[in-house]
Amino acid sequence: MRLLLIRHGQTASNVENRLDSAVPGPLLTPLGEAQAAAIPDQLAAERVDVLYASTQTRAQLTAAPLARHRGLPVTIRDGLREIFAGDLEGRTDDEAVTTYVRTTLAWADGDVSRRMPGAEDGVEVLGRFDAVVSEVAASGAEVAVVVSHGAMIRTWSAARAHNLDAGFAASNALVNTGIVVLDGDPVAGWYALSWQGTRLLRG
Repeated sequence: MRLLLIRHGQTASNVENRLDSAVPGPLLTPLGEAQAAAIPDQLAAERVDVLYASTQTRAQLTAAPLARHRGLPVTIRDGLREIFAGDLEGRTDDEAVTTYVRTTLAWADGDVSRRMPGAEDGVEVLGRFDAVVSEVAASGAEVAVVVSHGAMIRTWSAARAHNLDAGFAASNALVNTGIVVLDGDPVAGWYALSWQGTRLLRG
């Protein structure tokens, strides 16, 4: 299966560098709306069989233009939502942001027992995303688009793709509407084919 993971468009919290993981969360900014509107053209050469998005408003608004263009329903799943910031929610200070990022990178590096302060551990976070990916694979779709969130996509991709790791995730932020393309399946695993347009080696 070809799996396209797309980060949502810009929100005001992104502009403020604010940890904002609550559901349903903020709307898109005007720039975020324009970013979402550009996705159908960016994927013009791609076949798309199914389209999924998280329970957060910004992901659903980002998926909407592609859904209209392709005549596809958007399947909403809670497992695709952003990694909950817990006690760090709403903060913009360096200490909080660093703690959040370091925790997610620890999960990508295999330390899944570490817990986000006041929130989930890596087993729970990766497991809920895995469950949705397994559902998508079981549908028989050959190409799936999943609209999710920056930390969630980076962490899951680095943890599950054979040719990525925590170091890669630490050095490669995912911009709004950035796309990660993977190939594989839940049993054999995944290889990242490209990261925001940069082609990657299979390892």
